[in-house]
Amino acid sequence: MEFLWPGFLLLLALVPVLVGLYIWMLRRRRFAVRYSSLELVRAALPKKSNWRRHLPVVLFLLGLTSLIFALGRPVAILNVPTNQTTIILTMDVSGSMRSTDIQPSRLQAAEEAAFSFIQHQKSNTQIGLVAFSSFAELIQPATTDQAALQAALDSLTVGRRTAIGSGILVALDAISQVDKNVARSITDTQPGVEPTPVPKGDYAPDIIVLLTDGDNNAGPDPISAAQQAADRGVRVYTIGFGTVNGPNTSQSPFGFGNFPGGGSGFFNGGGRPRMGLNEPMLKQIASMTGGTYHLASSASQLEGVFAGLPTYLIIKHEVLEISVLFTAFGALLAGIAILLSLIWRPLP
Repeated sequence: MEFLWPGFLLLLALVPVLVGLYIWMLRRRRFAVRYSSLELVRAALPKKSNWRRHLPVVLFLLGLTSLIFALGRPVAILNVPTNQTTIILTMDVSGSMRSTDIQPSRLQAAEEAAFSFIQHQKSNTQIGLVAFSSFAELIQPATTDQAALQAALDSLTVGRRTAIGSGILVALDAISQVDKNVARSITDTQPGVEPTPVPKGDYAPDIIVLLTDGDNNAGPDPISAAQQAADRGVRVYTIGFGTVNGPNTSQSPFGFGNFPGGGSGFFNGGGRPRMGLNEPMLKQIASMTGGTYHLASSASQLEGVFAGLPTYLIIKHEVLEISVLFTAFGALLAGIAILLSLIWRPLP
């Protein structure tokens, strides 16, 4: 349970203060009048059980506590299955995706696995495609047209450098075009006011599947971009792709032999790029948004990762404010407390 106005919970400090005041009043009443024979006075008083004396006060304090909780505007997160699902495939097309350590190449293996994934989705699932290298671009807006998605995958070409943060932000904007409950991203070129973060555990029915074979070396900070996704309730599932030591057959435009492109960023003898995945970063992106991280070092493993993504039954998390329940419960307890006080200790 979360609270939209948690500041009002500070009023709960009044409860122990009132308990202390009640105890002080009982002790003060006990010693307010002195008698020569206290036993005679007790014998003259009508017998009353202690629980009758204290029950109205206890009920009143419980009612007050419930009313204070109501002021904090408590909300409950409900899990609701939904058919309105949008999946944005966000794919790295940096130069290292030309590497042939995974046949026929990392990029082609990723394209084939992605299209196999698309074919296994429900007909009403909307899927879009974002590609990123030194910048990110929406190649195909979310659609149910598998032929259009196939054409978009076939059109991918490699660039240089790896802007993972840009990929996440462009994917968020692609989702916001379909789901009006998801605000667009905020960047230097696209200013705006950040939306109020969704309550913890509240997720949109839309997800981002981000595939990369390298570390971020261009564009905005990926963690900041992931925070924007988390604030909007959009989960990001990250996939690290490639082998530890993979040959790269892409030729340098300057005629100096092979180069790793933007994905690896450094060589490992003889022009062979070492795997430059920043796995801690990819794991952090997934964790902070509610997604998961997966590592694939072959085409079959990548197909298995895609097949295991939780897209067949997407759960929409809806926020339900339940302050009215706390208000009604608090008012009921307070009313019972007053009624019992009048019955057991009627006014003169």
